[in-house]
Amino acid sequence: MNPLLLSYIESTILPLYASFDTAHREDHVKEVIARSMELAQYYDVDEDMVYTVAAYHDTGLCQGREYHHKESARILLADICLRRWFNDSQIQTMADAVEDHRASSSHAPRSIYGCIVAEADRLIDPMVVVRRTIQYGLSHYPQLDKEAHFQRTCMHIQEKYMEGGYLKLWIPQSPNANQLASLRSLFRNKTTFRQLFDNIYNEECTLKPSDTI
Repeated sequence: MNPLLLSYIESTILPLYASFDTAHREDHVKEVIARSMELAQYYDVDEDMVYTVAAYHDTGLCQGREYHHKESARILLADICLRRWFNDSQIQTMADAVEDHRASSSHAPRSIYGCIVAEADRLIDPMVVVRRTIQYGLSHYPQLDKEAHFQRTCMHIQEKYMEGGYLKLWIPQSPNANQLASLRSLFRNKTTFRQLFDNIYNEECTLKPSDTI
């Protein structure tokens, strides 16, 4: 990989994540970069492009969550420094990949670069999924009582992660499929899932709510 590109991104782009919510800070982008690079080994791709897409994928959170994928693509396209290392076609491909990474996207990623970052961004650890969903609820809906938070958590998991949900997996070599199966199994066991929710909810209520999901 190009050391000058790495230096630029590490010094200029990754620090942007320090101001985001706790689920999307610098540790998150570094994890997505690492998983992207691991998945890239299975495909004939440009590693510099894979790295760059992963680094920019959530930069648009500076303008809020709803359209952050589009804003992230705009930030990448507007970064003239990237033209030191990439041509116009590569930059457009990377911007498309960044825009396509969102789990709720209505269409499949337009390139393998989008598939890689979308897959790398899906950390489907059952414990993490439940905790982040509770954290988001406590932050955005503080008026809800515990039962309402439980129902909201169940609804989110049902709509996103269960069969027919909007989350899609794109890379067969990813461990996400097994993790997704584990989450679904946990969710179907209502007693165990309720106990897990109660434990995490009680822990989070003793902490400062975080804007995460």
